[in-house]
Amino acid sequence: MNVEDRQPDLIIKNAKVLTMDPDLPRAEAVACAGGKVLAVGRSADMAALAGPDTVVIDADGRTLLPGFVESHLHLVLGGAELEQLQLGGVAGFEALKAAFHAYATANPDRPILLAQGAAYEILDHPVTRQDLDAVIADRPIAMMAPDHHTVWANTLALTQAGLLHGADTPHGHVVVMAPDGTATGELREFEAFGPVLALGGEAHLQLGIATGGEPDPWPDAAQRAADKEKIVAGLAHCARHGITSMVNMDGNRYTCVLLKELEAEGRLTARVVVPFHMKPHMDLSELSRASAMAEEFKGDWVRSGFVKMFQDGVVDSRTAYMLHAYPGTDEQGEPLFDPARFKEICIEIDRRGLQIAVHAIGDGAVQVTIDGYEAARLANGPRDSRHRIEHIELIDRADVPRLGALGITASVQPPHPPGAMEFPMSTMEHVFHRDRWKDAYLWKTLADHGAPLAYASDWPVTDVNVMRGIQAALTRVPYAGCQDERVGLMETLHAYTAGGAWAAHLEDLTGTLKPGLAADLVLIDGDLESLPPLGIGATGIALTVSGGRITYEAPGFA
Repeated sequence: MNVEDRQPDLIIKNAKVLTMDPDLPRAEAVACAGGKVLAVGRSADMAALAGPDTVVIDADGRTLLPGFVESHLHLVLGGAELEQLQLGGVAGFEALKAAFHAYATANPDRPILLAQGAAYEILDHPVTRQDLDAVIADRPIAMMAPDHHTVWANTLALTQAGLLHGADTPHGHVVVMAPDGTATGELREFEAFGPVLALGGEAHLQLGIATGGEPDPWPDAAQRAADKEKIVAGLAHCARHGITSMVNMDGNRYTCVLLKELEAEGRLTARVVVPFHMKPHMDLSELSRASAMAEEFKGDWVRSGFVKMFQDGVVDSRTAYMLHAYPGTDEQGEPLFDPARFKEICIEIDRRGLQIAVHAIGDGAVQVTIDGYEAARLANGPRDSRHRIEHIELIDRADVPRLGALGITASVQPPHPPGAMEFPMSTMEHVFHRDRWKDAYLWKTLADHGAPLAYASDWPVTDVNVMRGIQAALTRVPYAGCQDERVGLMETLHAYTAGGAWAAHLEDLTGTLKPGLAADLVLIDGDLESLPPLGIGATGIALTVSGGRITYEAPGFA
């Protein structure tokens, strides 16, 4: 026990504390002061530190962990989407029509009716604009797939967005066209569907992930206030699930400015790391903006310091880049960056001392990404870069040991494997050859070969509920004829806490409960180690503490 000469603000006692600190992995209580962990140890010792103003909370045997680190989400987009129509679980035309009509009635003034979570199989055939015209024709409507890489729009939305007769889009971004020369209604990737989303008046919030740009003109105080409310809604949603730190995979400098304003207002309830987005059309000189962001935003609550890129799309739309054709097709997808050019970019980012995070889903995209990281190491020499690959849904076996050898973090999402949570098992048959299932969603194999694991949800692509994510990680059924890719409970918790903090270069600040680090804690509403794995997802969060401040308290607790 390491106790400074001060009185705790908060003590949580009688807990089953899993500290993620190898020097003291278990304890009974934690004392916090000034936003930091003051001491960790026995309940009696911590209680003895209490003064007249100390808040003492009896955990009554619940599990206490470091606050969850969400290693890959989209905070601004997720916050904005909380008010949109949610189509998760909706199937069939009549159900789709009923959902849209109810939402339209409740929202008579929205310039476009946007829906989220529309399964690729929501109808028994590929969705067209004519299908959505039959739902609602006299108002623009659009719906986004759960993976956020495909949007379907009705004719009015396409017309207002200037897409009905097609559009020039960057490589890999597609307005799908019908034989008659008009758009089918299907829009693949950000710069194809961006004009439709812009009808809702939130195009400036999409700029980072869509183009890597900044709002022009810069939003005034009223617009920033409205945008901050979307972020606050997203933060509150995350706090309910025990999240105290997050790597925000959308965003730009404008996002950082909004977050800093919220911090100054006392309304920032989680630590947020924000990237600079590098796009294939950009010159290397644009990376000076990434360096400037890293220098400007390097605090305990808002920081930058990494560059995000997309190497491919997603499997459902066959835009993920594969080494071999998809089943029953001659399509492989394509890398969004020319491989030689990608190496140049990685070398320059690494030379600047910045971290790299690349969305790579197909085995071809993963291979190109590893090659880029390897080129950076060869050019600049080894350093503590902690470059990351996001998703890794399929990998060539020859590439598996390369992650560990190069120190590449596998940033993966327990809710994503088909059959683990919301995504249907049918996806496996459509996009992976059966003899490649053994190479899909390899978490344990990557970890066994030395790759650090960081877990996340990719919210709003999937539910941000970490408890559901833990259950998915622990209960995922191995695919037929394939190895079991689950890691154990403690390894799973590590990937959601200390592992995520390390992957984001936050380990000297959070992710572990030990004196001197941030008082970021989550109290599970139960004894996590004694819960049946299939019951973990239904277990709630009793308390979330971020920087010593209670940011969520379950109704009726304490």
